[in-house]
This record gives sequence, C-alpha cells and structure tokens, in this order.
Amino acid sequence: MRRLAVILIAIALAFPSFSQSNAEKICGTYLVIEKSEVSKVKVTRKSNGDFEGKIIWMKNPYFEDGSPKTDIKNPDPNKRNTPADKIVLLHNFKYNASDDEWSGEIYNPVEGDMYKAYAKFESPKKLKVRGYVGLPIFGRSMYWTKLDE
Repeated sequence: MRRLAVILIAIALAFPSFSQSNAEKICGTYLVIEKSEVSKVKVTRKSNGDFEGKIIWMKNPYFEDGSPKTDIKNPDPNKRNTPADKIVLLHNFKYNASDDEWSGEIYNPVEGDMYKAYAKFESPKKLKVRGYVGLPIFGRSMYWTKLDE
C-alpha cells in the first residue's frame, strides 16, 4: 500500500511538469508568410504565465515611399508609431492541456483589429494559427513554420 502511495505521488508530481513542457513547445521563432508579407514572430512566455507572439523581423519593413512601416491602424493612438517589426500579434495565449492547444487573441495590424484565436501544432514545425469572430468556423487560418534556433 505504501509503495502504491509513493507511485501515485510521483505520477501526480510528474503530470504538471509534463503539461508545463507541452505548454512551452509553442515558444520559439516562426517564419510567417501572409500574402506578400514575410516576417518572423517570436513566441515567448510572459512572467504571468501567458504566451505572446511579437514580430521581430520583416523582409520589407518600409513602405513604397521609403518610410518605415508602423502600426498606423492601431486603435490606441499611443501605439501607432510602433515599428512594424515590434508589433505584438499574439496576446494572452493560454495553454489548454486537454486539447493540446493555446488560445487567446490575435491582432491584425493591417486592419487594426483584435480577434479571438487559437493555435495548434499540425506537425512539430507547422503551427496552425486561427483568428475568428464568435466561433472558429467564422475565421481564417495561417500556418507558421517553426525555425530551428
């Protein structure tokens, strides 16, 4: 009986760390190709435990007139001068172990709008990110490729 208790305690202690490591697998840098824009997004875990994804590089960070791209459509006037290669796209993403996916909100800087979103790996390097209004069937998916770091 004592041996069984020790085994159950060991399993209980191992389970949160297993869930934790699965949650962390979203962290890393992704190549994102959306229409004519090519960028890299870095997903990190914040101190509160949520995940966020921030643009860290753009193939073309300038408008046609040579001026730097900024977050000009942001509804917050204080953020409209944020360089395009510093915009936070994924906000407040939380890991759901039972579905092995993350959910939160995604910001679309082209429109200046925020949407509900989820992310789920379709393969070890292919992350499906779906933004939607109301229900996931009313949305659009993007596929991000995880890069080796």
